[in-house]
Parts: sequence; structure tokens; C-alpha cells
Amino acid sequence: MANIVDFVNVSLAGLESSPVSKSLAGLRANEARYFKNKYNHDFTVSPVSESKEVLDYVTKILQNERNIIISSKPLETTQFVVEGVKWTYVFYESGLSINVLYTLDNPKKRAVGFKLSEGMDVPKELETKFKFVRQKSKLAGTIRGSFFVIKGEY
Repeated sequence: MANIVDFVNVSLAGLESSPVSKSLAGLRANEARYFKNKYNHDFTVSPVSESKEVLDYVTKILQNERNIIISSKPLETTQFVVEGVKWTYVFYESGLSINVLYTLDNPKKRAVGFKLSEGMDVPKELETKFKFVRQKSKLAGTIRGSFFVIKGEY
């Protein structure tokens, strides 16, 4: 069952098994606020059990582009199109959030982003491949992020 993420009253629903559930919920709410404010889009997430094809899409891109296999358990996903961009998110139990920004009409503007919830370590599968920069969020505390550009077609 899909749920709209409330960024005013942040909920841990769906993320309770994460050791950093509070900061992961804040990170998820931070994304929801961004899409509501910028695009007037309600950020809706579904359990992975109901959205395996979305997880498979992200997994395929990570493996094909950078030979990355995420070891943490995926909890929730979302996928939607706004203003010609297909956005895909996976939220993991470790506190990791992965998003795919895939423009439908411009292959030069496609990327995978990684965001680390406050309190989590950099996952081993990412620590030697990426440098993470910090950003502050009222909802999520300190978020560390990195990205890479997608070269293939998905």
C-alpha cells in the first residue's frame, strides 16, 4: 500500500527496522518537502514487497554502471515522472537513500545520487568509490551525499 510522506509530521512508518530510523525518516521527509515545494508533487512510497520492479531498475543501473551491489535490506521505493524527469528512490535499512534522476529527453542529464542518513557509516560498497559532501537539513540533520552520471540507456 502506497503512503504519502508527510514532511510536517515526520513518521517512522515503514522504516522502523532501521538503526537510524529517525534520521532516515527525516531524510525521506526532506525529499518529500522538496518535491512538494518545487513541483507540487506528493512524494508517495511503497514497501519493496509491492514494488520489486522499481528496486530491480535501480539495482540494474548500479550493477551495469559501476558494479555496485548494495548489501543493506531495501525497505521502500518510489518512482514518478515530473516535468520530463523520471525519479526513482530506494530507501535502505542502513539509512542509505539512492535516487535515480533520469531525464526522458536529454541523455546528458542522468545521474544516480546517494544520501547517507545522519548516524550511519558509509557503506563498504561505496566508501572507496565516492567522496561524500555534507549538507544540513532541518528535517534530517546532517546528510552526506554523492553521485555519478549515468552513461547507459535504461
